[in-house]
Amino acid sequence: MIYIIFIVAILVLDRIVKIAVSSNMLPGQSIPVIDGIFHITYVQNKGAAFSMLQGHPLLLIIVPAIIIGIGIIFICVKHKAYNKTFMISLSLICSGGLGNLTDRMSQGYVVDMFDFRVFPVFNVADICVCVGCGLMMLYMIIYNNKNA
Repeated sequence: MIYIIFIVAILVLDRIVKIAVSSNMLPGQSIPVIDGIFHITYVQNKGAAFSMLQGHPLLLIIVPAIIIGIGIIFICVKHKAYNKTFMISLSLICSGGLGNLTDRMSQGYVVDMFDFRVFPVFNVADICVCVGCGLMMLYMIIYNNKNA
């Protein structure tokens, strides 16, 4: 089950980065890496992407938990029936979702830290979800074109 190991490895990386930031910084504190361009900024995000749906914590726990559960079951049951690219993209989405869901369930907020000043602050889990979705879209476009 290489995909489950992949998910766990990403979860561990996400957790390490979040613990490092939350243990060494105060909420709102920002450390410039490249001044004015890239900062490490500790944000406690109580919403979903771009802080949407703040004030709806049950919705932000139940819906992702169901979707992630279905994704992981799919990975375990259908991993041999689908292309590796599709399974990697689904693994990235599930691992990122689990990383943020873990934060939400344990703390009531998601720890974000990567701040490019022109985009909302995000974290490792967010990167995984976005890369996984992008990879899945590319897979679907290429796969659908091959089957057309």
